[in-house]
This record gives sequence, C-alpha cells and structure tokens, in this order.
Amino acid sequence: MKDDDRARSCAARGAAPVGLLADLDAAEALAVLCLRLWFDGARGREELAQTFARGLGQEGAARALYAFADLLEICASYGRRPIMHHKVACRCLGADEACLANFLMSAAEGDREDAMLLATLMVRADAAPMLAEAGCAVGAILRRLALHATPAPATLH
Repeated sequence: MKDDDRARSCAARGAAPVGLLADLDAAEALAVLCLRLWFDGARGREELAQTFARGLGQEGAARALYAFADLLEICASYGRRPIMHHKVACRCLGADEACLANFLMSAAEGDREDAMLLATLMVRADAAPMLAEAGCAVGAILRRLALHATPAPATLH
C-alpha cells in the first residue's frame, strides 16, 4: 500500500461514524460542535466565539478561544494525522470526534491516566502530557458552558 493510500485509509477510519451526537452528554456534544465550528471557517469560528461569549462573557470567551486554539495547535503540530470531523449540522459522531470528546471529559474530570492514554491516540507520545494539560483547561471550560447551554440539535448531512 502506498503512503497516500495509507493516509486516506487512516483518515477514513477517523471520520467513520461510531454513533450519534444525541448519545453524548451536553459537554461532550459541545466539544464536538466546537471542533466542527472551528474547522468550518471564519463563520464557524465567529459562531464559536459567540457561543463562548454567551456563557462566559467577552473576557472569558477570549480565554476559552485561546485555550481551544492552543489545544488544536498541539494536535496539528504533534498529531499522528489530522483530526477528522463531520459537517457542523451532521447528527453522526465520527471516531476522531468521539475520541476528542472522551479525552476532554477525562481531562476535565481529573482522570489523568485516561486523558494521557487518549492523548496518545491523537498525538505523539512525547506530546501527550502537553495535550493532556491543554485538555484539562478546555474540558473544564466545556463542562462549565454545558451547565448553562446545550448545543442546537444537528440535522442530517
């Protein structure tokens, strides 16, 4: 198998549907929505900023966006491959999205061993502690936001 074919195969597995967003709790669903909005371009990032501002105020939203951007930068810089995601309005839950949501909630709950294990699925082993640290911050933000707001229900792709 050629390197390009192998990369496509891995990406396809990362995007493979493994469930539905409706199966997640509010914080996990919010984690997936944030990922999708971030990669939806300027419009999506603006919607993400507004979501953060509604729950955290302008100053808190700026810190949350920075923390989320930092987490995704670690994934991009040290990732085993790009994180795959579905479209913003999709009701499916992709494999990478499920991993990210599970990682963030483990980190937020202080389950460092599980967070580290899940981090190694996303980034090189030497970068896992850095990702776990970033995950603690982002996971806590998402937990706090989920107490006050639930993401809008998604539609079919």
